[in-house]
Amino acid sequence: MVSSLTQSSQSLNQKDNDKLQRIRHTCAHIMAMVVQKLYPGTKVAIGPVTETGFFYDFDTPINFTPENLPKITKEMRRIIKANLPIIQEVVDREEIKAEIVELGEPYKLEILDSIPEGEIITRYFIGSPDVGKITDPTAQIEPSLLEPVVIPPKIYWWDLCAGPHLNFAGEIHPDSFALESIAGAYWHGDETKPMLQRIYGTAWEMPEQLQIYLKQKEEALKRDHRKLGTVLKLFSIQDSAGGGLVFWHPRGAKIRYIIEDYWRKAHLESGYELLYTPHVANLDLWKTSGHFDFYRESMFDSMEVENQAYQIKPMNCPFHVLTYKNELHSYRELPLRWAELGTVYRYERSGALHGLMRVRGFTQDDAHIFCLPNQIADEILRVLNLTEHILSDFGFKDYEVNLSTRPEKSVGENEVWELATTALIEALNTKGWNYIVDEGGGAFYGPKIDIKIKDAIGRLWQCSTIQVDFNLPERFDMEYVAADNTRKRPIMIHRAIFGSLERFFGILIENYAGDFPLWLAPIQVRLLPVSEEVQDYALLVVNTLKKAGFRAEIDNSGERLGKIIRTAELEKIPVVAVIGKKEVETHTLSIRTRKGGDLGVINLTELQERMQQAIEKKSSL
Repeated sequence: MVSSLTQSSQSLNQKDNDKLQRIRHTCAHIMAMVVQKLYPGTKVAIGPVTETGFFYDFDTPINFTPENLPKITKEMRRIIKANLPIIQEVVDREEIKAEIVELGEPYKLEILDSIPEGEIITRYFIGSPDVGKITDPTAQIEPSLLEPVVIPPKIYWWDLCAGPHLNFAGEIHPDSFALESIAGAYWHGDETKPMLQRIYGTAWEMPEQLQIYLKQKEEALKRDHRKLGTVLKLFSIQDSAGGGLVFWHPRGAKIRYIIEDYWRKAHLESGYELLYTPHVANLDLWKTSGHFDFYRESMFDSMEVENQAYQIKPMNCPFHVLTYKNELHSYRELPLRWAELGTVYRYERSGALHGLMRVRGFTQDDAHIFCLPNQIADEILRVLNLTEHILSDFGFKDYEVNLSTRPEKSVGENEVWELATTALIEALNTKGWNYIVDEGGGAFYGPKIDIKIKDAIGRLWQCSTIQVDFNLPERFDMEYVAADNTRKRPIMIHRAIFGSLERFFGILIENYAGDFPLWLAPIQVRLLPVSEEVQDYALLVVNTLKKAGFRAEIDNSGERLGKIIRTAELEKIPVVAVIGKKEVETHTLSIRTRKGGDLGVINLTELQERMQQAIEKKSSL
């Protein structure tokens, strides 16, 4: 059943809505205008549109606090209700440079210098030097929302910008935006450059959409995996060991083991073989693969071992290629399907790190398929089927699918690109999945399919990727012996279903709000003995459950019954069994579940049967 929040959130997924992008871009400029008017001496940097709104970076003599936001918001509404015009102007490079220098805006100057010679330079005004009383009946805004405010002639503002923007500020509904938060941000994300202050905002076409978004955001905060990860004792990020590195605590490690065990079994049943590869390799390997040239900024520095440079791996792909090249393969052996839970390490700036979602060390559920050209469609379909099977078992049944085609700069023959792209389309059509075509959005080495999963509150998460690769087989001179006894290049398909275990685990926590289904719960049953007298029976029950493969434990805290029940609820234990004298005498258990409520008094055998059925169905008890 789809929740009302999930249904409502459908209207928020409007990434291709041109008007909404203009609203957000214009809101960013209005906010910057207001900030500079309210806080003299403030310099502006950049103010782009985001997935849910906008932000602007400021170099300002004051320290922004949440208390500043209502004042800024109020003044933004005055500008909107005054319905100031938004005017584009093409400018001469030297003339605008002189104006910027006179204004003392160093960030504008740096942006101007970054614009290539010969490119048209534009700026956008809010208001105009010769504007008096401003209300425009052609603006698409309810007349009742407009205030016929007299704007002094010199009240205007501009910034360098390529646009697009609205024509009038009044096209924004004054109750459809909100300023959300303040953060620090290095200029250009570079830690060696000045630290700026960033104000985030959100904006929508209608106030109703804003309210849906705010409600969704409130729910998302309750589900924040970082908070729940601490409360439920699942994992931690230890700063003393270096940021972005995940420490899996016993309960989180149990869930990870369950996920990994499930993943391996699913792959073996689907015709894959498992690999284990090293964590480091000679730097020359990464030069051969091209990662050193194209991916260097995301790689940790190399280390020297016996006068040779070694690189900790950012990818698993080259290792699988070397495994393939260890022997010559015949066309009769293909396809080869090799999968690995391989841990990789990538350098992320500290400001980009975010719980489990953005880390420096993570385990990819990588797989590579080496096949013949005429096997691509069948292999892609097999991957889609396996992806659907795995994601649905974890509770994800709604997807957004994107097909990315050949970019302007690419490697590989036209014939092979067409064959691969057609194979991806054929597989998607066979599945009956709707998909969005991203023309020219593929990697330079092949077309790809990206799958975003929708969680319990309607958010989309990028997860699974299927990528055809014409580059690595060429770089590594990969071959197979064809039917005519000639040597030919195999087709290589990269594929990940979770993306990374860490990130997928974070998504799971937020999707379930930490309330995992029985099959995934780190503790499935907690026994709550009401006194010392029933301890022997509690030990007998817990040992029986453990021998049967259930994850069970006893609460030996000695606290009152009400408190230990409350503790189990806070820790989101799926099943609790209260044991008192009556239960000992009748060899039963008094069962309460998080999903099904009070099941009453049942015997141990019945409990085991019910739990086993729920685990097999991956449902709640």
